[in-house]
Amino acid sequence: MHGATSAPREPIPVPTADDIAAAFPALHAHSMQHAPTFNRLVVFDRLEGWDNAHGSGQAWEAQGWFGGDIDRLWLRSDGEREDSHLQDWSVEALYGRAVSPWWDVVAGVRHDGGDGPGLTRAAIGVQGLAPYKFEIAATGYLGGTRRAELEFEAEYSLLLTNALVLQPSLEINLVADNDRQRGIGSGLSQVEAGLRLRYQLGRHVAPYIGFVHERSFGNTAKLHRDAGLATRESRWVAGLRFWF
Repeated sequence: MHGATSAPREPIPVPTADDIAAAFPALHAHSMQHAPTFNRLVVFDRLEGWDNAHGSGQAWEAQGWFGGDIDRLWLRSDGEREDSHLQDWSVEALYGRAVSPWWDVVAGVRHDGGDGPGLTRAAIGVQGLAPYKFEIAATGYLGGTRRAELEFEAEYSLLLTNALVLQPSLEINLVADNDRQRGIGSGLSQVEAGLRLRYQLGRHVAPYIGFVHERSFGNTAKLHRDAGLATRESRWVAGLRFWF
């Protein structure tokens, strides 16, 4: 075009060392930190009570772990108290090592107290999350008057709503030898099935109601009948589940 002028454009300057330093500042240690290697979780899965034709009672079941992603210390405890009398209780201290993202192998010691004399045994087992999100724990106990015992536990959490959770559970005990002082016989000893419905009040607290059925089998049932005790019992329970 007539009268048009074309002035040369100024080229982009080459970045200096100061320009590069300003664009990519050095990151300090606090800016990129890994998650802490030591963690913990304590869960009171059941802290419940009941009052029925057989009397009133309370029960608890709790577990906690302390450590990292691979190596942990596991603590477990459960027990029952009926008519103001502490009947049976147990506490376990176990070393756990992760063998997959969902499974741990555990080994340690268990001590039982209550009506009979104290019983201390070695413990070894596996625990984790099976397909379809079933929580499984199978633990073998060696030593003492029972020689060997296998305890199998399974439970499942069914999310009905964002706050309402239905939890069926099953516990089975197999014993190698009679423990007459505690009323436990060899073979299939006891089975407990439960169904609990809880409501999440917050992130860490959930009250619940439920129904529990216990039944003794084989030699355990015979020992209970000889002692004038029932071989089966059903009860409604109410309790609290919480963790920290």
